[in-house]
Amino acid sequence: MTNPIDISSGLACPIPISEYEKILLAHGGGGTLSHQLIQKMFFSQFDSPLLHAEHDGAIFEAGGNRFAFSTDSYVVQPIFFPGGDIGDLAINGTVNDLSMCGAKPLYISSGFILEEGFPMEDLWRIVLSMKRAAGKAGVQIVTGDTKVVDKGKGDKIFINTSGIGIIENGRNISPVNARIGDTILLNGRIADHGIAIMSAREGLTFDTTVESDTAALNGLVESMYGVTKNIHVLRDPTRGGIASALNEIAMTANIGIHIEEDKIPMTEEVKGACEILGLDPLYIANEGKLLAFIAPEDVEKVLNAMRAHPLGKDTQIIGKVVSEHPKNVVMKTSIGSLRIVDMLSGEQLPRIC
Repeated sequence: MTNPIDISSGLACPIPISEYEKILLAHGGGGTLSHQLIQKMFFSQFDSPLLHAEHDGAIFEAGGNRFAFSTDSYVVQPIFFPGGDIGDLAINGTVNDLSMCGAKPLYISSGFILEEGFPMEDLWRIVLSMKRAAGKAGVQIVTGDTKVVDKGKGDKIFINTSGIGIIENGRNISPVNARIGDTILLNGRIADHGIAIMSAREGLTFDTTVESDTAALNGLVESMYGVTKNIHVLRDPTRGGIASALNEIAMTANIGIHIEEDKIPMTEEVKGACEILGLDPLYIANEGKLLAFIAPEDVEKVLNAMRAHPLGKDTQIIGKVVSEHPKNVVMKTSIGSLRIVDMLSGEQLPRIC
């Protein structure tokens, strides 16, 4: 057990923060170790009600308006992969985090950490990709920063993006808003992004190319708001997949979640790859998917609105919020048994976002 140092007194803080003496890859995997690191290291010291809301971004008021503010860093390897690259991934990821707060994304900052020797041609390709993604999402890149580190002290390129968006009146998205009886919607097939990264990294081939699902979801979210403002929770299941995302919501809202394996969309290529590699698709990252918790009376119209949008045409009802087993996710498997779906305990696929 290690303790943080109280800089003001030079004494060790009496609250133990970790049983690990050093950071592991799993601390960045979006699962249990990530959750523990954030809770014990950061939340314990960066005391703010905005932070403790455990949302995809901070929601605050200024000048009579409500805003969402979010930041994320991208370290994917390889930087170019089927269906996208680190550039459009960075833009789409921050747009989606704002959208999951119910905000309309407006402005984005971009910070680049470049390794000495990185090809200018590759950087130009990434910049153009970011420009296209921002234009498609309707956001502007308005500020940024560039740093270069010595050769061997980085890994080609890392990108940090932050974004701000405005939240219209009547929108109230939060993981604590999940209610007993809510229906859980998923806008399409899972695990495409993680398997696309793995296939590019390891040279795996399939009958049909598996491509990343990276996409900006703000248009889909707006189509949902076009039929109702009564949307309780939105979450994009990136690191840790839908399993970790659902567990985070269950713990924050103190509710139980029941999902059905047969209702979760997935391609045969992804299923086959996961079986060969020994991976569970529930824990694999997605970059163009969202989970929506909707009151029963609004489900049909939200479902129809989502299916009418290109990014929601494969939307399925995958489960519901229940009073049983609070803070836990339980899945009815394809053979009819029940399985507890825990939060990811390790690092399934490193460097995927």
